[in-house]
Formats: sequence, C-alpha cells, structure tokens
Amino acid sequence: MKIPEIVPVSDFRRDAAAVLQKVQASPDPVVLTQRGRSVAVLQSVEAYERTQRDLALARALLAGEADVAAGRVRADGEVLAEARALLDRGHD
Repeated sequence: MKIPEIVPVSDFRRDAAAVLQKVQASPDPVVLTQRGRSVAVLQSVEAYERTQRDLALARALLAGEADVAAGRVRADGEVLAEARALLDRGHD
C-alpha cells in the first residue's frame, strides 16, 4: 500500500486550491494533519465512489459467505425459476 501524501492543515488553509487539485488528479488520498496528528482524509469524488462500491461488494460477499455457512442456500434452478416468474409477471 502506498503511503498517502500528508498535508498540514495550515498548508491546506494557505493553498486549498492546490491541494484539491492534487486530490482530483490522483486516485490516492491526501491526509490532513493538525499538530502532527491525522485529522481528515481528502479524496476525489471518483475515488470515494469507487471505495464505496468496493465496500458494498465486500459486504455482499461476506453476507453470502455467512448465508452459505448457515445453510441458507437454494438451488440455482429454483432461483432462476423464481426470477423467470417475476419477469413474466412484469410483462402482463
């Protein structure tokens, strides 16, 4: 994992436009620090949305694994038949 760029809040205040330009130009986040401690992370909207999609996918996979482990599974034929029935109802 790449070490993120670190920007003190005072530098951000002084030249926010330049820091935001860096954030938008890179998929990597920028960490804001105050008194030497991390206080916030800036990232582009595109990177944020990608992170949220990845997180949603990971959560769905974990939920699926938990369902399998608990025996909450159905045969694929049953699922496909149910999907076909739902689609047929939608065309009425």
